[in-house]
Amino acid sequence: MFEPICAICTPYGSSAISIIRCSGASSIELANKIFKGKDLSKASANTIWYGHIYDNDEVIDEVMVSIFKAPKSFTCEDSVEISCHGGIYVTNRVLKTLLKNGFRMAEPGEFSKRAFLNGRIDLVQAESIMDMVSAKNKLALGIANNGISKNTSNMINDLRKEVLDILVDIEVNIDYPEYTDIPEIEYKNLKDRIESIILKMEKILKKSSGGKLIREGIKTVIVGKPNVGKSSLLNTLLDEEKAIVSDIEGTTRDYIEGFLNIGGITLNLIDTAGIRESSDEIERIGVERSLSKIDSADLVLVLLDNSRKLSSLDLEILDKTKDKKRIVIMNKIDLNKENDYDADIFISINDNKGLDKLEDKILDVLNLNEFNTTDSNYLSNVRHIDLLEKSLDSLKEAIKGIDRMMEVDMISIDIKDSLNLMGEIVGESNTELVIDRLFSRFCLGK
Repeated sequence: MFEPICAICTPYGSSAISIIRCSGASSIELANKIFKGKDLSKASANTIWYGHIYDNDEVIDEVMVSIFKAPKSFTCEDSVEISCHGGIYVTNRVLKTLLKNGFRMAEPGEFSKRAFLNGRIDLVQAESIMDMVSAKNKLALGIANNGISKNTSNMINDLRKEVLDILVDIEVNIDYPEYTDIPEIEYKNLKDRIESIILKMEKILKKSSGGKLIREGIKTVIVGKPNVGKSSLLNTLLDEEKAIVSDIEGTTRDYIEGFLNIGGITLNLIDTAGIRESSDEIERIGVERSLSKIDSADLVLVLLDNSRKLSSLDLEILDKTKDKKRIVIMNKIDLNKENDYDADIFISINDNKGLDKLEDKILDVLNLNEFNTTDSNYLSNVRHIDLLEKSLDSLKEAIKGIDRMMEVDMISIDIKDSLNLMGEIVGESNTELVIDRLFSRFCLGK
């Protein structure tokens, strides 16, 4: 059992109720020292009791105390949750009283870390808890639920089992060559089995790009020359006056950000400075930042002006974005047509025309129209994707070894690497340093 810890696990500030979570050895007995009402040491598991928190003889607050006993708690330890009034002062007084009576302050993510170390959850489930807390939309919430319900872990463990079966067959052939009833490992059979796993991994990774975008939000950059309507488009999509709109060129001198939910996904919209040559130092810096935002964008919305012919700057923007996922939008279709470019979408921001088609186009370009969070055969966490890609690379190295007719025990080294890398996803081969770093990113009280 670990030493007793406590932390406030509700947002800091004035509210109706605050919850202080406690866990660890003797946590029920220690909480009982400051609680007057029911004798908590005699309380049954999974019960709630009314009473008061005392600091010596001083009444601090009227509270409800929930009792959970090992192993049937989130951390698999004896645990207490104190629901007190949500004022900043009173919550801190209850916390300080606990700290004076044998508890220490929990580190960020320590409750979830204990749940992992005590075997209640695996590493994917632990990370999915924070994904749920930070979910920005319905689809991101569905992805987090897949992780918490072990769908993601089961998918990885199924792959690990297939790889492990191959390793077992190899090891048996190496260690017990004298047994004639053991099937001999043949290169063709070995290659076929590994390639079958590789195909499954590649299918998972192909689908995982959409999950990553949904989980983290889609960095969407609006670019174009000055006065094509970039700021107006941002304001219209966000339904607020986020950016200053003016007929004066160069009004937007730096990028402006806003968040938009469409079709169950989150767009991080970035309105950039109009791209043009300028002698103004501040505007020039803004243009350079606009160009750098294009490089890191998941999606680029290129805005053109229907009332003006394509200029060299338009062509430069189109050329710079040709290899990005992009949507070319022709704005100002309410004005006389001077631009013959075959854009993807034709709109008039002033007349609010064509904007309804933009949402469907975004989902289509990003291949998210048919994304289904009930399908668990993908990953969304960057760490998971990176490890599976490395695991895949190790299996591909094993295939190269087979093609070169290398000794089977040499080929097995790459297969073992693949297995260990997948083990890191679910937390079965993590070093203590990796675990500490991962849980340190959690919020306090988790």
